[in-house]
Amino acid sequence: MDLFSRKIIGWSLDKTVTTDLIKSALVTAVASRRREPGLILHSDQSVQYRAKEYVLALYDERIKPSMSRKGNCWDNAAMESFFARLKVEEICTQTYQNLSEAYASVFEYIEMFYNRIRRHSTIGNISLVEYENHYYKRSG
Repeated sequence: MDLFSRKIIGWSLDKTVTTDLIKSALVTAVASRRREPGLILHSDQSVQYRAKEYVLALYDERIKPSMSRKGNCWDNAAMESFFARLKVEEICTQTYQNLSEAYASVFEYIEMFYNRIRRHSTIGNISLVEYENHYYKRSG
């Protein structure tokens, strides 16, 4: 999630959470954004985010890692809120037969609904894409 607009810019899905899974999400996020010096990537303290291979991938991209305090969901409130919405609005309303169905459903939720249509009170009740478009149009 880019905290500027709250847009989901990198995500990945699998049956288990592994270092490769989160590295895949990182690759997607890095490819989707121009990065300025001093970029910070915040996460919780899950073992995958502390893995040497992942931390080195961050440093290779000149991204500074940041982690929530142990057991403190408020440090990562924006992502916790997104995950709550994803579960309530999509995952808990579906029955998936396989990983492909789950992926298609999550893809549609994030890429077609959440980022493009869903209105967000933190940015003036407009969509995330609309918010970014207004900003970049004004800033030239």
